[in-house]
Order: sequence, then structure tokens, then C-alpha cells
Amino acid sequence: MSQKYFILIFVLAFAYSGESRRQPFACDPANAGTRNLRFCKTSLPIHVRVQDLIGRLTLQEKIRLLVNNAAPVERLGVSGYEWWSEALHGVSNTGYGVKFGGAFPGATSFPQVITTAASFNASLWEEIGRVVSEEGRAMYNGGAAGLTFWSPNVNILRDPRWGRGQETPGEDPHLVAQYAVSYVKGLQGGGGSGNTRLKVAACCKHYTAYDLDDWNGYDRFHFNAKVSMQDLEDTYNVPFKACVVEGNVASVMCSYNQINGKPSCADPTLLRDTIRSQWHLNGYIVSDCDSVGVLFEKQHYTRYPEDAAAATIKAGLDLDCGPFLAIHTDEAVRTGKVSELEINNALANTITVQMRLGMFDGPNGPYANLGPKDVCSPAHQQLALQAAREGIVLLKNIGRALPLSTQRHRTVAVIGPNSDATLTMIGNYAGVPCGYISPLQGISRYARTVHQQGCMGVACPGNQKFGLAEMAARHADATVLVMGLDQSIEAEAKDRVSLLLPGHQQDLISRVAMASKGPVVLVLMSGGPIDVTFTKNDPRVSAILWVGYPGQAGGAAIADVLFGAANPGGKLPMTWYPQDYVAKVSMANMDMRANPTKGYPGRTYRFYKGPTVFPFGAGFSYTRFSQHLVSAPITVSVPTLHSHLVSNNTTTLMKTKATLRTIHTNCESLDIDMHIDVKNIGDMDGTHTVLIFSTPPDPTETKQLVAFEKVHVVAGAKQRVKINMNACKHLSVADEYGVRRIYMGEHKIHVGDDLKHSITFQPSFEEIKV
Repeated sequence: MSQKYFILIFVLAFAYSGESRRQPFACDPANAGTRNLRFCKTSLPIHVRVQDLIGRLTLQEKIRLLVNNAAPVERLGVSGYEWWSEALHGVSNTGYGVKFGGAFPGATSFPQVITTAASFNASLWEEIGRVVSEEGRAMYNGGAAGLTFWSPNVNILRDPRWGRGQETPGEDPHLVAQYAVSYVKGLQGGGGSGNTRLKVAACCKHYTAYDLDDWNGYDRFHFNAKVSMQDLEDTYNVPFKACVVEGNVASVMCSYNQINGKPSCADPTLLRDTIRSQWHLNGYIVSDCDSVGVLFEKQHYTRYPEDAAAATIKAGLDLDCGPFLAIHTDEAVRTGKVSELEINNALANTITVQMRLGMFDGPNGPYANLGPKDVCSPAHQQLALQAAREGIVLLKNIGRALPLSTQRHRTVAVIGPNSDATLTMIGNYAGVPCGYISPLQGISRYARTVHQQGCMGVACPGNQKFGLAEMAARHADATVLVMGLDQSIEAEAKDRVSLLLPGHQQDLISRVAMASKGPVVLVLMSGGPIDVTFTKNDPRVSAILWVGYPGQAGGAAIADVLFGAANPGGKLPMTWYPQDYVAKVSMANMDMRANPTKGYPGRTYRFYKGPTVFPFGAGFSYTRFSQHLVSAPITVSVPTLHSHLVSNNTTTLMKTKATLRTIHTNCESLDIDMHIDVKNIGDMDGTHTVLIFSTPPDPTETKQLVAFEKVHVVAGAKQRVKINMNACKHLSVADEYGVRRIYMGEHKIHVGDDLKHSITFQPSFEEIKV
């Protein structure tokens, strides 16, 4: 943060400290007409207060509370409220609820989610959530934000062309689920089940099987995702279930698309039966913005608008981001298509969340002291830098070309369309950052720089500036090419058609690499994968770093890694496919598993076994690590009843690879602990990610990530890592009906690529309560 910006924040904070910027949302103690109403009494249980408030509302007042810009109920002292605020990787002004300016000119902008996911550091994700919620609360207190943040995006990055893949934690269900749980807990303050108070209310979106925006004639407003029950259970719904069951998230957002012919926001099986009844959501379900209007006007799901209103409310929708329910619900009630009781139930879910947030408790509360001083603080900005460092992935390093030396590489040519990037670094769904440090600025802290863009933007339509770039590389001690994508290439409503670098970027890289006097380092900014096979195989390109969209401090983090002040430890959270993969795979095909008879190669590292540019989990360090398995069980007895298996003979069961439904055993008794020693056998301190994969006995199933742990190890030392898994949660598989089963027999456990272990599951016949 610059000195001028720090002074500005200090002055604004000093001015702000003299008075409160927000009047109480409700239950103002200065309002004699409402302060003694029953719903304002904090000594009463929240559900009692909620029902009291609902009982005082007229039907018209209720209907105006079903939409994101909820109207005030002035006679009861309840203010209007804008539900739509965003905080994907920092407080964002994408939604109507956040306004920057005045005492809050900006907020800490962390790396885009796909970048932070590459750290594989769950404690970092939770800490980022905690900081974002602190800044969000501070801005709410100042009247500049809401308390309901519709983040995180926990969709699976199924297809590498998806423009919103950058918003997600990657392609693996377990990784995405763990990110979701960690970030939600950080945002909400670690709130558990029941009516636990919330710091802010998070929202896991977009439920479900949503990962196509606009591709080859398909768009998200009309797309019908045809998804098998198996894929729904073991891929698409995994993060959402974790959000609700483990993260206790306060909200889930349903998506625009249809799933197997039904709009997500009007499907009672998906909403009421699954989210509410099976997973026990303690919160509200909200539509993606204008989804209710979309299912009527674009998908023509119902004949009349009031039918659409009734269908969504009956399915379990509680809040409409958009005006549709405010306009058409009255007619739906008048014609008997939805009842006032059903509206009451929807309002109970939204108002309960508001009360858990303390919005009906008057001006005081545990977070009332937060203000401008708590936004863009030095500690928060340092965390943004740390997150950017941890998310950088080293994909190539010939002859230890990196790190660069300040003694040997005194002059560095910094070239490329993203070489002096600022806005590009924060990706989409970002707000106004506290400040920027571009790659050029970061590198300039370590060496004298010679700067040439080489291209006119990432589209790189011509080669007119190539000569100047070559000249710079020819006279420099080292060359850093900062290339890749930006929001003009991949974004919401903009899916890619190619995995290759845009325009003439490839030519620029090759020509500069040929001209360069010193080592050439390629730095790639992008959300999705890029086919850079040509640089992977080019010995003149010494090193490759993928930095995602690294946030406000991205340039400093890149420079720190380039010069060895930080040791890269990131791992790719997605597969990098060759271009010919997307040439033969329709983005509209939602199947995860390969189908060789149809020439369908499958998706993600779990089911695609063809060539890759870089695989899931790829990433080097400046040091080296060894792993040693200290302890792990060899056999696990799975308690069950005779009738729940295909045979009572254990030997037969093992040969036929019998399975047991997870609901037919005692899952709490099936925890599995592993201990692994990680030794740093290099000469530099660094971090290592222990990745645990499992392959079940069924040959039709493939290995998948079941656990991971990040560990920091100083040079020459070792650390013991404990991995805890549960057989039902981590080692079960979904059958074709979407039923979770545990295979009896030998499960192969892979610790990264170098260690293998087997755990045999065998049935233990006993009478158990299930």
C-alpha cells in the first residue's frame, strides 16, 4: 500500500470514528414504537422472534420481501435491504449491495480463487475468508455493504474452456469441497448448526451442474444439462453437500440451467428434498439473478408467470434475485397456486439468517467496532501477498534456471501484454483493490528493467512490436515474458473456443526466446488451462510459472518467486489439456466418465487418461522433498449385516468385489489415520503438499484425490504429517443410481506418485444400528 493511500485511509478512519454511518436495520432503541415488539427481544429464541415478525406482516409486505431488493416495512421499523453482495476473493461491488467510495475507497483484493486453490492450503483459505468477512462487516457498519455475500462459487471446472473456471477451486470434487468448507467457515465465523450467530452469511453457488456460459450456440439461460445420477452424486453435488453439511453455509444459490429437463430453481428434488431435507440446510435458497424470469421467459417452463412463481416457491426457493416474485406471487396466491403458508416458510428462512446476523438486535453487537481502519490494513494486504506467493505454480525449471540472481541478473527484460498488468491480476468478481503492484513494478525492486509489451493487449493481433521486444531480450541478463489471458478472453458469459494463446503470442515467445542472451522465463496469467506444449518442449524457454490471476499484490509475489525470496509450492488444481482435446469434445456433454465406444475421452484427471500438457497436481519447488509412509492400516473391518451384502461368504465377497451401501454401516467407526514423514532433502526452505489418492477394487473406477495436507519444512529437516480419512466419505464410490457404496477388497492408496499402499476392506458381520 502506497504512503498516500495509507494517509487517506487514516484520515477517513479518523473522520468516520466520530459517528456511526449506519442506522440500525431494525429494532432501533430510539424508536419507542417498535423497540418493545416481541421480535426485537434478544432474550427470546430466534425462531420465536421470526414467527412473531412474520405474523405481523401483511401479504403484500411478505411478497415484497421475497426479492433481493427487499422493501422496508416502515410501520414495524424494518429497513429495506439489498441481499446481493459479493465476496468471491475480497469484497466486490459486482452486486448492488456494495458501494466503494468515501470512507471505503477499496478493499483487499486477494488472488482469484483458482490461484488460491493451487496452494492446497485449507488454513489459508479459511484465513482469507475471515479477513474478507472482517472487511465486509466493517463496510456494512459504514453503510457500504450488506451482510449476505453470495460467495463462494463451488462449481466443478469440468471443461477447460469455461470462462468462469477462474472463479472455482478447480476440477477435483474433494479439493473444491474442502475449499468451500474452509472459506465458508472463515466468512461466517466458524458458525455451527442451529441458530449460531453469523459474522456474515456465505452462499455456495451455482447449484448444480452449471459450467457452461456461452459456447457454440449453447448458453446458460437455455442449456439443459443432461447429467447421470452417478455424476451428480460423485462430482457435481459433492462441494454443495460439503458446504451445507460440513460448512453449515447460510445459503445455496440455484443456477440458470436445467438439469435433466427441469430448471434448477424449480426442481423440488434438488431444492426441497436434497438441500433442505437430506442435507438439512439451516438457511435460505436464492435464485441466480433473474433465474425465475429466465425459466418462464426463455425456457418456457410454465404457461403463465404465476405458475413459475408458484413452482419455484413450492420447490423450495426462498428468495428471488430479481423482480419476478414481487410481481407475480400475488396472482399465484389469488389463484390458489401457492399458499400464504408456503410464503411464510420462505420468509422464515431468510429472516432467520438476518436475525443470526444480528440485524434485529439494534446498533450493538460483537462486530460493531469494525470500521475503515479494518479495511486494507497492512496485515490484510500482507495476507494477499502471501496468498499470491502460495498459489504460484512452477511448471518447468531447466537446470535450475530459477531463482534468478540479483548478482548475475542485474538487467531483466520484462516483456508481454501482461507485463505491467494491474486490473487483469484481480480477475472477475473483484472490487476496488487497496492498490496494485504489477509484475514490472515487482521485478523492478530486484533488478534494472527494460520494458516492452510486444503485443497490443492479450489479443496480440500483430507483430509490429516484436522487434523492440527482441532487442530488449538480446541486451538483458534475463528475460521474463508475462503472457496469457484476461477477461476479454475468458469471463462470465464468455467461454473460450481454443486453449491456445491468443493471436500472435506464441510467435512473440518463440522469437524472444531465440533472441534472448540470458535465461527466458515464461509467466502465464490465466484462469483456465493453456496449451503451451511448444514452450514446454522448447529448451530456450528455461522456466514456466503459472500465476493465475494473482490479485492486487500479484506483481510483488511473481518477483519474489522469480528471485527466490519465496519458494513456489503451488500445484495445478486442474488438468492442462492439449488443443486437440477440445477439438473433439463438445462442451455440452456433461458426462464425466470416458466412453471409448463413442470416442469420448472423459473429463478431468479422474476419467481422462490421454496426453496432457501438464497434469492435475503438477508443480515443482526450488528444493526437493522425500516422503516416507510411517503408519497406515492394512485391513479395515466394515461392520454390516448379512442381508446387506450379495453373499454371506467372506471369500466369495472378496472375489466378487461386493459393495456395501454407506447407509448400511456405522460410518463413524471407519476413520482411517495415516502418518507420513516429509523430508526436505534440498538446500532451501519450502512447502510441500501431500496428495493422497485412492483407487477402489472395481477396474471401472479410477484414482481420485481423497486427502491432502500442506506442510512447511526447512532445509534438511522433516515433518510428520497426519492424514485422517473416513471410508464412507472419502473411499466410497457412487453407483449408476447415485448410491454411495464401499467396495470390499483391496483399495490402492497413492501418496503422490512415489508411495503406494493397500488397505483391504473386509465385512464384519454383526448386528448394528443403522
